[in-house]
Amino acid sequence: MKFINVTFPAPEQNLACDEALLDYCEEVSDEEILRIWEPREDFVVLGYSKSIEADIYLNNCLADQVPVLRRYSGGGTVLQSPGVLNFALILRIPESGPLSTIRGTNVSILERQRRALQSFAGGVIEHQGATDLSIDGLKFSGNAQRRRSRCLLFHGAILYSMNIARVERYLRIPTQQPPYRENRAHREFLVNLTATPSAIVRALQEEWGASEEFDHLPTQGIEQIVRERYSQARWRIPPVRRSDKGSRPGG
Repeated sequence: MKFINVTFPAPEQNLACDEALLDYCEEVSDEEILRIWEPREDFVVLGYSKSIEADIYLNNCLADQVPVLRRYSGGGTVLQSPGVLNFALILRIPESGPLSTIRGTNVSILERQRRALQSFAGGVIEHQGATDLSIDGLKFSGNAQRRRSRCLLFHGAILYSMNIARVERYLRIPTQQPPYRENRAHREFLVNLTATPSAIVRALQEEWGASEEFDHLPTQGIEQIVRERYSQARWRIPPVRRSDKGSRPGG
């Protein structure tokens, strides 16, 4: 498996990168990839079918100039923020076995993520709900997937030093929630994994055998997705950015 650690300045570029990597593997290459990135600023991401009105405090996002984007995979609405380490796995879909179904993919990948991260937890990591990982009943990782005909994208966020109080400013308590949440407020439901980002990255690389650098970043595909998708109101509410940081990625 190939490995890439790349973060772009703009939120929409980071979402588009996962999508472009899936397109690349689906259409051009049989490679499998582990990507790591961490946001440089707050932004809200809705799952494909989620509602702005039901899921976020839009006035707070607009007042604080926090962008609101919609990803093209499922899952719940999340706050992306410094202190949240993101991963994306692009994997081939076999004809049979766990990765051949949506549920099997969730179970198989999250078991490997649990195994990779258990030593950092200070408690028991469990797969809860459809796509959560928790430590003693507190969520530290949410995940989602997108499937094409040959390849799938499984991506998620791992909280390690997030300011959880900020989640309550921007996100409502979801109306649809896994039973283990029990309608708890964000501050009573979320927890940071006690580990450095470099330690988490090493653990994921070891678990997935991702040692060889990926050197075919699909820059044109990323730019096209940003241009054609995130210029549309369906995909992005455009508050004014705090600064224009350009478009170059950073590791």
